[in-house]
Amino acid sequence: MKKNISVIEGDGIGPEIMKQTIKVLNSIAKKYNHDFYYHKTIAGSIAIEKFGDPMPEKTIDTCLKSDAVLFGCIGDEKYDHNPRGKRPEDGLLKLRKRMNLYCNIRPIMVYSEVNKSPIKKELLDGVDFIIYRELTGGIYFGEKGRSKNGEEAYDYCFYSKKEIERVGEMAFKAALYRRKKKVTLVDKANVLETSRLWREVIRKIALDYPSVNLDFLYIDNAAMQIIMNPRRFDVILTDNMFGDILSDESSVITSSLGLLPSASIGNHKSMFEPIHGSYPQAKGKNIANPLGCILSGAMMLEYFGMHKEKNLLEKAVRKSIEEKVCTPDIIESEFFSTTEEVGNYIEKYIQNQ
Repeated sequence: MKKNISVIEGDGIGPEIMKQTIKVLNSIAKKYNHDFYYHKTIAGSIAIEKFGDPMPEKTIDTCLKSDAVLFGCIGDEKYDHNPRGKRPEDGLLKLRKRMNLYCNIRPIMVYSEVNKSPIKKELLDGVDFIIYRELTGGIYFGEKGRSKNGEEAYDYCFYSKKEIERVGEMAFKAALYRRKKKVTLVDKANVLETSRLWREVIRKIALDYPSVNLDFLYIDNAAMQIIMNPRRFDVILTDNMFGDILSDESSVITSSLGLLPSASIGNHKSMFEPIHGSYPQAKGKNIANPLGCILSGAMMLEYFGMHKEKNLLEKAVRKSIEEKVCTPDIIESEFFSTTEEVGNYIEKYIQNQ
């Protein structure tokens, strides 16, 4: 099978983790006789420096022409005080909007061999849930502004029935066909009108899935339950901002942000990226965890319908963790492996299967 893949390394540790991901994907392609063609393009701080735009039109055009996009990470504190639209993170929001990536999928799974979470181990055994986050609406994309004197600010939160329906349908289908038939809607319906609309729409969708159990949690309670009783969750469905917060919070369960992949699904194109930021403190030190990015590559393989390939890649990742071939964020030892050594181990494991 031939696939064209746009590659955006991004900022900070992005180039390092992407190098290992492509190395691993090439070993999969060779083993299963696929042809992956990578089209590297730029975004984030390097694009600001070169073009004055964190997401140039040429980059967007390349992504729209590809079968999928692999994204590293984005962010540079040097540009934190740039005007709106000129920060690296603004570029990512722009790309999501232009590609119509309306659903972000973030699996949260605990590896028993990794034990750097501050949460009690007995609370973590068997934790395995997935977050379905609406990605192109809500407060992140609503109108924003300041008063003339700069002393007042506003961020509008807007949702339509259609936006809620399309991500809701995906979450219920996942619960029914691939999960344990439970959906938890996380909102703030006791305060927010947008949350009340979410409840109305999701309740209606639930009627078409009678075998799926639907329950509701306010965001503040959900944030506590993820720490106190994470096994209660199967599929979490929520809006853009709440999903962003809960998925980052969930990294505490897994011990490291560096372990978590994600898929951003659109009508015609999709993008795959680790959930962590650019981690500039580790840039160039060869210590960044590449597993979140590599596992995002596994999610891309599944999107391509390459299920055997995805399973082998995930098996290789699990084996690297079992054998303690790990970067320092997830191993309790001074004898950690480098970013490149982790990639080399996974590549070799795939080659030898």
